[in-house]
Amino acid sequence: MNDKKLYSPKVMKDILDKYGFKFSKGLGQNFLIDGNIINKIADTAELDEKSGVLEIGPGFGTLTQVLCGKAKKVVAIEIDKSLERVHKETLNYDNLKIIYDDFMKIDVNKLIEEEFKGLDVKIVANLPYYITTPIIMKILEEKYKISKIVVMVQKEVAQRLNSVPGSKDYGAITLAVQYRADTEIAMLVPNTVFMPRPKVDSAVIEFNILKAPRITVEDEELLFSVIKASFGQRRKTLLNGLCNNLKLPKEIVKEALENVDIDPGIRGETLGLDQFGRIADELKKHLNL
Repeated sequence: MNDKKLYSPKVMKDILDKYGFKFSKGLGQNFLIDGNIINKIADTAELDEKSGVLEIGPGFGTLTQVLCGKAKKVVAIEIDKSLERVHKETLNYDNLKIIYDDFMKIDVNKLIEEEFKGLDVKIVANLPYYITTPIIMKILEEKYKISKIVVMVQKEVAQRLNSVPGSKDYGAITLAVQYRADTEIAMLVPNTVFMPRPKVDSAVIEFNILKAPRITVEDEELLFSVIKASFGQRRKTLLNGLCNNLKLPKEIVKEALENVDIDPGIRGETLGLDQFGRIADELKKHLNL
C-alpha cells in the first residue's frame, strides 16, 4: 500500500486547469478538499490489509489517495473520462484500478467477484447528489457481497435513510435500507469542504450490511411493492394507498390488514418494517400469488 501527502486545494485547481477540466453540474461534481474529513471517512470504513474498496465517483481522487493507503485494493468507477489525464498524474498507485464507466450500467457483482478475491469488500464514496438514491437502491437490490457502505450524501438524504416511523423523513427508501443494513450518521459535513461549494450541507452515513435480511418474508418483491404503495400517496390512508397503487379490491386489502391487527385507517408512514412484512405475507395468502 502507498501513503502520499494529499494535494492542497490550490494544487488541485492548478492540475485541473492544466488539463482544461471543467466541473459538470450535470454530473454533480463537488470534489472533497478537506484532509480531516477525508481521513475520517476512511477511518469510518475501517480498512486494513484484508480490505477491498469499491469507490464510486472518485473525482479528483483525494479520497482515493487515502483509500489506497489503507486498503489492499481499490477499484474506482468514474463516469467522466475527461478526468483520465488528471488521474494519470495524481493517482499512481499499484493497488488501484480505475474504470471509466457509468456505475449504474455495470455488473457490479461480476466486478467484485473478479477484482476482490478473498477480500472484505466495502463501498466508500462521495456520491453525486443528483443520483444518490438510485445508486443506494442499486447496491441494496443487487445484493453485493460487501460488509459495509460509507458514503457522503446530502444531509437531508442521510436523515431520510436513518429516520424512524412517524418522522417527516421516513419513507420507502428508509425501509429498503433497514431491510438490509444497520445505519448510522457518522458525521455532518459543511459545504466549505468541497470544490466547488454546493449550496447544501452534507453528511457521511455508514451502512453495516446484515448477514441476512432483517425480517423473513415469503415474497421479497411483494414486500417492496407494498411499501412503495403505502408511501405512494402520503396523505392517503394505508387502505386507500394499497388499493390504489396495487390495484387490489378494497375488501381483500381490508381483510388482510385486519387479520394482522393493523388499522386500515392509519397512514403507511407510521408502520415499521415488521408490520409491512406481516401485511405482505397476509396479502400473498389472500391473493395466492
